[in-house]
Amino acid sequence: MSGKPNIIVILADDMGSWALGCAGNHEIHTPNLDRLAADGMRFDHFFCTSPVCSPARASILTGRMPSQHGVHDWICSGNVTRSELREEVQSQPIFADERTATEYLAGQLTYSELMAEAGYACALSGKWHLGSSTVPQSGFERWFSIARGGCSYMKPDIVENGEVTLVDGYVTDLITDRALDFLNELSQQDNPFYLSVHYTAPHSPWDCSEHPESYVSMYKECPFESVPELPLHANQITSAPHGEGERRKELLRGYYASVTAMDDGIGRIIARLEEQGLREQTLLIFTGDNGMNMGHHGIWGKGNGTFPLNMFDTSVKVPAIFSHPGVIPVGRVCSELVSQYDMFPTLLAYAGLSNPDPYPLPGRSFLPLLRGEEDDGHEDIVIYDEYGPVRMIRTQAWKYVHRYPYGPHELYDLHNDSNEDVNLIHDAACQEVLGDMRRRLSEWFVKYTDPSKDGRVAPVTGNGQLAPLRAGIAEGGAFK
Repeated sequence: MSGKPNIIVILADDMGSWALGCAGNHEIHTPNLDRLAADGMRFDHFFCTSPVCSPARASILTGRMPSQHGVHDWICSGNVTRSELREEVQSQPIFADERTATEYLAGQLTYSELMAEAGYACALSGKWHLGSSTVPQSGFERWFSIARGGCSYMKPDIVENGEVTLVDGYVTDLITDRALDFLNELSQQDNPFYLSVHYTAPHSPWDCSEHPESYVSMYKECPFESVPELPLHANQITSAPHGEGERRKELLRGYYASVTAMDDGIGRIIARLEEQGLREQTLLIFTGDNGMNMGHHGIWGKGNGTFPLNMFDTSVKVPAIFSHPGVIPVGRVCSELVSQYDMFPTLLAYAGLSNPDPYPLPGRSFLPLLRGEEDDGHEDIVIYDEYGPVRMIRTQAWKYVHRYPYGPHELYDLHNDSNEDVNLIHDAACQEVLGDMRRRLSEWFVKYTDPSKDGRVAPVTGNGQLAPLRAGIAEGGAFK
């Protein structure tokens, strides 16, 4: 075994930071994640770079924000080449938007590539959703995925050995099983390994028929007091699953059940590491791609649960747990502001690797925090988010949301209004703060934005991205 640590990143899909027992949710069953947090460090102010899956995943891998990597919405076309699928697969309605497989991150450096170049054996089990799902990319040698972004839990479209097949089986278990197979193989090598385990849970569908009864029944009598029951938001999109009364409870049962099933899978991964004697040599990370509202603010969905797109903390905050026995302090909760665009420099620093690419990245390593050291500049930390023409700047005390070109804009005093209920955008007493936040937001995006991929002028509505931005950002055909 080399001196470099093994690294496992477990990524959930559409998981709110509130959906963990260790985060204070007294109704959800997440014993393995709670134990992982007790054995490591949990961040309670960890933010996605965009409150939707594909842009966030691209930012994690590249360290670039969406207006640098050009993925501004969830990818609804380019996952596979439809004409190359088996006849019984390509005839499925779920592939109606697919045309030609496209690598959305082509030519952009990822941390997994740098790890592979440094001798890491890299494997992926689970969701990719960054184009060309049938082809291993970004330094991954071992590749087990799903064809698109979401899938049926009970009959998923699985990618293995370059083929797409519809499989009978619970996709959470299939992803865990293949991750364990990869662990068995990787543990026999002398090289360190990097393993991505990308669950589709707890993304919809949440109908109880999509999840094993053993998990659904755990929430049969749950009152779901941990989730607010509010009137539907005025801007709620109609296509997102939502409901009132018993329908609300059914959807929440499915959501909570999918989290608990994933938690069981994570427990199996931790147990396998312990059986193989690799736990002390392995950094284990659990996080999510974007946040999720399950009635929070009256919204069902994430950033595109409403239109105009929203930037509530429940949409942009993600769970984040880091555990490495003997390296990361145990039982700590870190409240510093951290973003997904900080993952790229942090993982490279953790592995003792440097980034040879001079491309200007917005993030910084939070390795000192993982070591339990004080972050001298924490008062100045600012988090930035974007979703197409919607941009956000957030400090510990304030949040400002700017929608190009006409608004509406929002300003929240987070110290006195942590739930973001009172928009102070027109409050005369807040105009100085507003001016400062607006200036800082503009300066940051001017500094880092690639003009050819500027989301500020992209026609993003939350309904999906059809193609990379090849001929310029104004190419309307790139979005639905």
